[in-house]
Amino acid sequence: MRACAEAVLLYPVYALLMADAGLTTAEISSLFAIWSVVSFACEIPAGALADVWSRKRLYAIGELTTATGFTLWLIWPSYPGFAICFALWGLGGAFSSGTLESLVYDKLGDSTAYAQVIGRADTIALLGMLAATLLAAPAYATGGYLLVGIISIATVALGGLLALRLPDYEGTEDDSDESSTGGYLTVLRDGLTEVLGKAGTVGRAVVVAAAVPGFSALDEYLPLLSRDKDATTSTVPLLFALTALSMAAGSALAGRVSPGSARPLSLAVSLAAVTLAAGALIPHLAGMVLVSAAFGLLQFAMVHAESRLQGEMSGRSRTTVLSVAGFGAELCAVLLYAGFALPLELPVLFALAAIPLLATALLTARPHPAC
Repeated sequence: MRACAEAVLLYPVYALLMADAGLTTAEISSLFAIWSVVSFACEIPAGALADVWSRKRLYAIGELTTATGFTLWLIWPSYPGFAICFALWGLGGAFSSGTLESLVYDKLGDSTAYAQVIGRADTIALLGMLAATLLAAPAYATGGYLLVGIISIATVALGGLLALRLPDYEGTEDDSDESSTGGYLTVLRDGLTEVLGKAGTVGRAVVVAAAVPGFSALDEYLPLLSRDKDATTSTVPLLFALTALSMAAGSALAGRVSPGSARPLSLAVSLAAVTLAAGALIPHLAGMVLVSAAFGLLQFAMVHAESRLQGEMSGRSRTTVLSVAGFGAELCAVLLYAGFALPLELPVLFALAAIPLLATALLTARPHPAC
């Protein structure tokens, strides 16, 4: 399922689609901000809904909502059309956020096993994204953005429909009061209480699990950074494929390293910050190799941060707590997008983003109870 969600041909070129439609970098950043604002506004309420209703059905609705937004891109390629699409994408992402992860952990019940399964699943997903990225270049050359968009819409819609074949969390529909408004509000309150309580262990894990993936929002600017280094539109998907391959390697490695210690997580985030800044500042396409390596390290860190958070949680509000982390990640992304609207060169903006990433590495290095 995760593979279907990632294998979208539009991903490596949609920033170029907007640029070719006449949008400036600041306007594109504002669209990313709309995407994240809608996502984090709906994130926590959607997570509680998944806990009291059906996680797989909510995931399916989310994917179909995203596919609807992609369709609008093709029909109305202008700033208003892009804005509505990003709003739908944000809503769909909120519906999908944390649902599959909760289902997997409910079946496994162990953070180490979860890291292994999610690491493998993410590797498959990223390899699917790699295949889609490689196909984006010939698809664009054959049918332009229209063909790329049609294939992407079909892929996302198929992923949503396939989700309906997954087993759902049994407790979601068995509790007698969970179909009522009181049941929903109770689950929502319990999830927020868990984040704020338990001596701060869950809350600390939520902060890390939010901050690390928040920096993955940088991938929205990778096509623009590639073009800044004189890459052609047809070459950009190939460079994006390199990033996908690096992330697949990071995910596969994460599944082989126990999340019980914070040291691998801290080291991965630190190295990601250094390689990101160095690669961005190299005035040649070769610098994208280091940038891709940084995303591989971030992917490793994301799997470990999420696994450690899963191990700290208890109770029926699992998706709600994961949605709080997702809310935090979207907030970080909005701040990142705001920073990228500054009138500075893209390589400089990437290098500056490495500073808060290093601060995050210090946060992950703080003592944390083993999962």
